[in-house]
Amino acid sequence: MEKLVSSWFNNKTLPQSYIFPPETRPGNHVIPRCNTIPVVDLSKALAYERTAVVQQILEASHEFGFFQVINHGVSENLVNDTMNVFKEFFELPAEDKAGIYSEDLKRPCRLYTSSPNFNSEKVHLWRDSLRHPCHPLKECIKIWPPKPTRYREIVAAYSIEAKKLGLRILELLSEGLGLGSGFFGNKLSESTVLSLNHYPPCPDPSLTLGVSKHCDPNLLTILLQGDVYGLQVLKDGEWIGVEPLHNAFVVNIGHQLEIISNNKLKSAEHRAVTNSKVARTTAAFFISPSDDCIIEPAKSLIGTDESPVYRAFEFKEFLLNYIYMEGNFEKSVEPFKLHG
Repeated sequence: MEKLVSSWFNNKTLPQSYIFPPETRPGNHVIPRCNTIPVVDLSKALAYERTAVVQQILEASHEFGFFQVINHGVSENLVNDTMNVFKEFFELPAEDKAGIYSEDLKRPCRLYTSSPNFNSEKVHLWRDSLRHPCHPLKECIKIWPPKPTRYREIVAAYSIEAKKLGLRILELLSEGLGLGSGFFGNKLSESTVLSLNHYPPCPDPSLTLGVSKHCDPNLLTILLQGDVYGLQVLKDGEWIGVEPLHNAFVVNIGHQLEIISNNKLKSAEHRAVTNSKVARTTAAFFISPSDDCIIEPAKSLIGTDESPVYRAFEFKEFLLNYIYMEGNFEKSVEPFKLHG
């Protein structure tokens, strides 16, 4: 528990173990807050503009690997209640969080700091994390934090809505790719995990990171980033900041969607920076295939003049390699590429 950044950060200088090498530090240069990451109005997909929305999502997923959605159908009250209960969790007294804190990587619901590799990593991340599964919900809810008392009720309702939203977006992507209705259902989107990140105010945001550069290994991520800036996406070798929009979700394409689409969709590298003034709390809802799900490029997407870029594999094989390679973009996918 004493390792948690939130338990000791006050009035301290940045410890040496949190200072990143010069080439990976965010530095002091101002990153443009990006209005070019597309914002998709999902309500238009319910009407005559559906085709245009599908095209917008497809283009955003190809060019950026990221987009934001508004008018998404998740009630604003539920979004606000969920974010409030996440913040309340991190503000609990130490004794209320002690039962959830664990350095055991196999524990499904746990509070930890920096990354799962705290004891072996060269540099620590400026964040505390709570991570737990959301499927099957009736089983998972029993291992979630018992405090705040509203946590289980609110987060259960939220996880149902986040999954619905994710499946809706996957359905629009499937339509755009010409894969047919329900393609991303069942085992391809069976697993759901919630990862909460809490970034306390940092004494020197130019020297450290909340989350280092990576791509998500899953299918699709639905991020509730709140109203504090911190997310940056790598586009054409430049970092661009994702503007926090009121009652919006950030959606990003995971490695598995890139593979299934045979590189027609793009999984983009991203990171989280810190700030010196206010705490930032975010919630990533990861939609993933089941461990034994076979992943391969969709056969209908491979034209007569092209070849599959990737071989077939079980999702758990990819995940083990991703963890071993510490999320490195190239090394995570390299063993699964076909070299014709």
